[in-house]
Amino acid sequence: MGSRRGRQQHPGAGTGEGSQAPHPGGRGGRVHVAPFPQQAPQRGNQGQGGTAPPQQPRGRTGEDAGRGRARGGRPPQQYPSDGRGAHGDGAGPLGRLAPELRQAMEASSEPPLRASQMLAGPSEPAAQEDPPAELGQGSKQVAVRPESTSVTMSAVPSSSKAIRFPLRPGKGSVGTRCLVKANHFIAQLPDKDLHQYDVSITPEVTSRIVSRAVIKELVNLHRASYLGGRLPAYDGRKSLYTAGPLPFTSKEFQITLLDDDDGSGSQRSAFPQQRQRNFTVVIKFAARADLHRLGMFLAGRHTEAPQEALQVLDIVLRELPSTRYMPFGRSFFSPDLGSRQRLGDGLESWRGFYQSIRPTQMGLSLNIDMSATAFIEPLPVIDYIAQLLSSNIHSRPLSDADRVKIKKALRGVNVEVTHRGNMRRKYRISGLTTQSTRELTFPVDEGGTVKSVVQYFQETYGFAIQHTYLPCLQVGNQKRPNYLPMEVCKIVEGQRYSKRLNQNQIRALLDVTCQRPRDRERDIIQMVKHNAYQDDPYAKEFGINISDRLASVEARILPAPRLKYNETGREKDCLPRVGQWNMLNKKMVNGGKVRSWMCINFARNVQESLVRGFCHELALMCQNSGMDFALEPVLPPLNARPDQVERALKARYHDAMNVLGPQRRELDLLIGILPDNNGSLYGDLKRVCEIDLGIVSQCCCAKQVFKMNKQIHANLALKINVKVGGRNTVLVDALSRRIPLVTDRPTIIFGADVTHPHPGEDSSPSIAAVVASQDWPEVTRYAGLVSAQAHRQELIEDLYKVWQDPQRGTVNGGMIRELLISFKKSTGQKPQRIIFYRDGVSEGQFYQVLLFELQAIRKACASLEANYQPKVTFIVVQKRHHTRLFAHNHNDRNSVDGSGNIIPGKSYKQLTPHIAAIFSTMMLTPCSTSEGTVVDSKICHPTEFDFYLCSHAGIKGTSRPAHYHVLWDENNFTADGLQTLTNNLCYTYARCTRSVSIVPPAYYAHLAAFRARFYMDPETSDSGSATSGPGGRGPPSGSSTSRSTRTPGGAAVRPLPAMKDSMKNVMFYC
Repeated sequence: MGSRRGRQQHPGAGTGEGSQAPHPGGRGGRVHVAPFPQQAPQRGNQGQGGTAPPQQPRGRTGEDAGRGRARGGRPPQQYPSDGRGAHGDGAGPLGRLAPELRQAMEASSEPPLRASQMLAGPSEPAAQEDPPAELGQGSKQVAVRPESTSVTMSAVPSSSKAIRFPLRPGKGSVGTRCLVKANHFIAQLPDKDLHQYDVSITPEVTSRIVSRAVIKELVNLHRASYLGGRLPAYDGRKSLYTAGPLPFTSKEFQITLLDDDDGSGSQRSAFPQQRQRNFTVVIKFAARADLHRLGMFLAGRHTEAPQEALQVLDIVLRELPSTRYMPFGRSFFSPDLGSRQRLGDGLESWRGFYQSIRPTQMGLSLNIDMSATAFIEPLPVIDYIAQLLSSNIHSRPLSDADRVKIKKALRGVNVEVTHRGNMRRKYRISGLTTQSTRELTFPVDEGGTVKSVVQYFQETYGFAIQHTYLPCLQVGNQKRPNYLPMEVCKIVEGQRYSKRLNQNQIRALLDVTCQRPRDRERDIIQMVKHNAYQDDPYAKEFGINISDRLASVEARILPAPRLKYNETGREKDCLPRVGQWNMLNKKMVNGGKVRSWMCINFARNVQESLVRGFCHELALMCQNSGMDFALEPVLPPLNARPDQVERALKARYHDAMNVLGPQRRELDLLIGILPDNNGSLYGDLKRVCEIDLGIVSQCCCAKQVFKMNKQIHANLALKINVKVGGRNTVLVDALSRRIPLVTDRPTIIFGADVTHPHPGEDSSPSIAAVVASQDWPEVTRYAGLVSAQAHRQELIEDLYKVWQDPQRGTVNGGMIRELLISFKKSTGQKPQRIIFYRDGVSEGQFYQVLLFELQAIRKACASLEANYQPKVTFIVVQKRHHTRLFAHNHNDRNSVDGSGNIIPGKSYKQLTPHIAAIFSTMMLTPCSTSEGTVVDSKICHPTEFDFYLCSHAGIKGTSRPAHYHVLWDENNFTADGLQTLTNNLCYTYARCTRSVSIVPPAYYAHLAAFRARFYMDPETSDSGSATSGPGGRGPPSGSSTSRSTRTPGGAAVRPLPAMKDSMKNVMFYC
């Protein structure tokens, strides 16, 4: 979830053991687990190599049988990468071919790849490793069918050029068909030659604002003459594009800018006295962008997206908004696009819009969405500080903590001086002075004469400084700092706040961005009209036409799955309605056991009698829900101070074990009652319980205790049950073995995510988490492992590792390997299929992540047993995109739910005659996005296997569908098969009785990574263990690193502390 997330790949990530230095003794706190039975000895370097094998065929028949599933070579990930945008089905700009004709013309010129080419080759026998031991007593040696797991393999390719993403295996047909609207606008492909020119500006300019000012001046001066009347589009860096050739191949221009024209927002010390700056600009022909290939790609006749052409069109459409608004990423913001809203602590929100050109099934599409972000209020610095500290700074001197907070908030902020009349020079703040203003002096001549800042401002400007007890702002560089009193400075408008927001600011920003579907759709349409693309001179120049109508998209409402509950309950199964259900008259399908538990109360305002009553009601609810739960705790509830959490937990645990130890019993559960605003308490409690004591815990806020609500107790019971090893519900189809490609053979489902530190945290590591199902065919219980890795590294480094141990020699490990072993222990069978849901990967990282992580999966499997290679399906889950789906009729209560999001609508016969005729012809029903709404046409990729799924019922705002993109598929899923499986899994989320927005294994991986951040030492995280966001360190099951992960520069990442064994196979993160 970062973004979840603004992810970056590690540019120098290695593979296998090559990326880690060996560490004596392997991972700390970890027991070396033997591989599968009958394992052949392995070399330490087995399976080495850094990339994945070529793409697999898809077992097709007819004319597709021999060509496999191909995709173009090099990574196409330069078009907008926040998620897939506009798409559609009908005729694209170059026309759409009939499916059968398109398939015939799509055949790859490359020879088809066979199954024998897909898997890593067998490892060579090694002399150094000891023979494998058994997994454990009672574990069976399961023979896996050779045709499904033992495959000969060709050499592994060395780059992404050998990778082909799977083609779409046809469109799904399951469910009720309907029409929805998507925030995509058809873009007509220009019929012009696009030319690219390299731009060189001397002296070198680092600011895009200054670069754009230089090129703008050049165009104003020379468009009609030297540029041949062309209006070029400029990317702000090194490239310039034209619709047709310029009259030259290379030319030099001399451009002069006035200081006031640069718009940089800061006074540059290099030109303190100059009124103008001179630049030499050289424009040189570089290449032509091939629009013919783009047309072929959009028509489905070419599988490689021509990134250069897409990039040119995106730059052209960004040119005019970049001059009107404040551009950040792919979004544009302005105070004129909506009212500003105060967020608190000197911040305000600006409205804006997101814009991205997308290749889709309906041709080119422009994805437009509303957005908002935080800006620093243009306040006098004195007022900003007063808001920041939430206090009257006139009444007391600043404390050391105040100074640190102010310095952190103001560093890098641009200010303008207000004491010189109309001369508003701008400066960038580099820090604060350690002395107050009245104590500051500086030399005024070489003779050593000094003058105070107060005296200087009085004599030079006639300005009497009032707040002499405050420090001065330090601007300029460290060698020659300048001092500015705070009261003469005002923050320059238009500075985006890129650091972490606090909880109150987040809530305020969400209030601004949370819009009902009707309102969001209206604002999007108004924004498109406001942008007036038909009048955009750059769009006209390049021949781009943008529709002003939302795309109509065919969707399907998938049926909800039937859920199984315990036979002892009054209701033995249920069919969810509108994505939700409840536990009334139901019992958990497998109740866990909690026979010894205790409670510690850290909330001073909760009396002991209330704590006892709350815990008793919770125990009753757990019993009534089907758990074997003791009604009385081992010890009476204990009141403890929040600032002594570790001492209280360990002392009370010791007391409990004095009671349980003689009975050879363990403590099963800790219930912690916390203050509503508990700061670091929650994270500290989880760290102590899971790292030091090895007990699962359930925390409750004081407000929950006061409510004494049955619904709260029921929700807590669901969490407790899965934490102690129970199951809340399972899919009926799983028990009856009716889930294709899952229940026919042992199948393990993985979820993986990497969470990164918040902006401004420059030293914190990123946290990778992997969870895997531990039951089959139920696929409901998930064990989780986590690992720390290099800062902002997106590739999961610890999926598979090899290192040298002084005693044991070559040791294999990693999260995939250990979770496969755990699955074998739990089910008695080896997985014959792997389904891997990978969260948080942007399009620009598809190739890198697949190459690295698929190879790690292969190596992990091969390290367990010779020729063990289960078939893998690798799916990326994306939530950070801007596609939204809307109802065709927001006023129809039969077609929208309570939040205004879509549900199956009324019959087409009840609509206006014109619309009814269209729907009747297409046999569609108008609807709004509801749980189970799936889209795999028009707005999806022209050729690849992807789909949007809105698997959850909307609660507030506009529902965001999850985007699933299949990067690898050896299991040959059909569209219906994968869409139905993914949707059904969303009903098995353990923490509530609602379907959720992303598939649970990916959700659990995010929760595990978030939890693991609490395990880090405060000095490891810039924000400390209490406030680190959704990234984290987590359950180091042997694979959760005790060896150091190394950054590209060689600096070691501090490993995670080892988690207690009792935590490794339970859903502690729920």
